[in-house]
Amino acid sequence: MNGRRSQITLQPKLLRWARERAGLDTAELAGKLKVKPERVLDWECSGRISIAQADALAKRTYTPLGFLYLSKPPDESLPIVDFRTVGDGPLEQPSPDLIETVFAMQRRQEWMRDELIIEYETPALSFVGKFTPTEDPGIVADSMREVLAVKRDWAAENPNWESAMHFLQERIESVGVLLVINGVVGNNTHRKLDPEEFQGFVLSDEYAPLIFVNNADYKSAQMFTMAHELAHIFIGESGLSSFEYLQPSDHAVEQFCNQTAAEFLVPEQSLRTYWPEVSHMADPYTQAARQFKVSSIVVARRTLDLSLISRDAFFEFYSGYQGHEWRSAQKSQEGSNFWNTQKWRIGTRFAAAVVRAVREDRLTYKEAYSLTGLRGDAFEKMQEMMGIEI
Repeated sequence: MNGRRSQITLQPKLLRWARERAGLDTAELAGKLKVKPERVLDWECSGRISIAQADALAKRTYTPLGFLYLSKPPDESLPIVDFRTVGDGPLEQPSPDLIETVFAMQRRQEWMRDELIIEYETPALSFVGKFTPTEDPGIVADSMREVLAVKRDWAAENPNWESAMHFLQERIESVGVLLVINGVVGNNTHRKLDPEEFQGFVLSDEYAPLIFVNNADYKSAQMFTMAHELAHIFIGESGLSSFEYLQPSDHAVEQFCNQTAAEFLVPEQSLRTYWPEVSHMADPYTQAARQFKVSSIVVARRTLDLSLISRDAFFEFYSGYQGHEWRSAQKSQEGSNFWNTQKWRIGTRFAAAVVRAVREDRLTYKEAYSLTGLRGDAFEKMQEMMGIEI
């Protein structure tokens, strides 16, 4: 008898937990496993399942196989503060995609931190945790511009969103922040990250701070996410973020980071000067968004905060805006070019450190593959194709 077909008995609640953790109903899981829904229901009632079926269930639900053999579901709390807002409802259990992404970025950060401290004796970054959330957001925004060496109206000087986005990305990386922009789990295009679940997170650290931006989100929204997470670093606070149309957050830290990001991207003085030029137009928010290279909801919220429009005017715009731009699927994916995608999924600075460590026999190829998500020939080509200088 084939041992893989041998029946075992697992805790029924573990099998049900694995399915629910992956966000699947019984019919959806049955379809993925090519069995009848009644079979899935039977597993979750009796716990009786074959070894092969348990393996397949773990694979299709992205559950570590060992979890299915536990006596109770493990605690899968996120290792960072969850600042997401979902109105008045409770936060849902983080998806396997989100959990794996956070843990992968933590491993990447920990390795880079050790490299910087042990191998290169790099000093700590002076701007990490330089301020507290009680500081004036305008002062922190000014400090962010100073550290990044950008002008107050840097975004307006770029011709379009993409140009402004690339400019900001490069400036953030240049000051020692690990910046990862990815819309899938690792390189698995079948596991897309849901911008409805989160838009970004930050792992603050005085040597290797890391910002992760969900690339499945709209481009102009990503600009705000980057600035928001950068503000987190300036107050030394790690956390996971999702912005419900820039509705005021219940978290003091998020309120502060939202205000700082808004001032960084759309300076009060610049907006007050520019607003009279467009305020009479049919859609002034879109016009101003093109000027500042941000989402029009950012502009609308900013004009409300500066008392340039009434609350009624904001919510009239807000009600027509929902579901349109903020959650639009990103059509023009730079990821159509594999190596352009890797440049931001991995980061040239991080990739260079990994290649250097492999060459100096301080890192095995297996470890390098795990850190970068590239294997074999792809890893060997990484340096040349990403234009990495060692």
